[in-house]
Amino acid sequence: MLGVFVNVLTVLVGSSFGLLFRKAIPEKMAAGIMNVLGLCTLYIGIDGMINEDFPGHMPLIIIISMVLGTAAGFLMHIHEGINALGDLVERRFTKSEGQGSVARGFVTASLVFCVGAMTVVGSLQAGLEGDNTLLFTKSLLDLISSSMLAVSLGIGVMLSFLFVLVFQGGLVLLSGVLQPILTDGAIDAMVCAGSLMIVALSFNIIGITKLKVANYLPALVFAPAVWWLWELIA
Repeated sequence: MLGVFVNVLTVLVGSSFGLLFRKAIPEKMAAGIMNVLGLCTLYIGIDGMINEDFPGHMPLIIIISMVLGTAAGFLMHIHEGINALGDLVERRFTKSEGQGSVARGFVTASLVFCVGAMTVVGSLQAGLEGDNTLLFTKSLLDLISSSMLAVSLGIGVMLSFLFVLVFQGGLVLLSGVLQPILTDGAIDAMVCAGSLMIVALSFNIIGITKLKVANYLPALVFAPAVWWLWELIA
């Protein structure tokens, strides 16, 4: 859980910095840094998808997994659920922060910090192998991005630390239960699908798209399942 606690701390520190100096940091500078973070996220996603050790049928597995996972995500209304949670937080802080700003900050930050595959893969690595490297890398990105987000979106960004703690901590603890069934091939499929989500998330950060990346999350469950099925019938 060390990587999770470090990530939570960086979100708190970064957003606190942003709130403290939000009037002193030009919005154009904050937007420029967020674009750079988006490009870095894009690089990480592409790097995760390109692996010479992946078998030739990996693209087909990812396509099937993403289609099934996205369909399930939309049926489960995951994106809407996160927005509903943001609305709940908004009603609690409306008097002090202003209409809509808390929910917007909470939802945006929660997506940026938790929807990407760095969270899922990093948490699994931390739980299964005790390797916090990816979570530490993610924490550094979140330190900067949380400060920049807080400049324009306010205290809702800081409150997202609760979502980070519950989401990532749950994945780390759950990874121990899944260890017997997570073969190398199944993990590779999850990494590839997760990296594709990182690419999608990077487009949102840069502002190119407004993809509902949260609805893609079930693909991380379908990816190993499709892998096992492929190995069974191949």
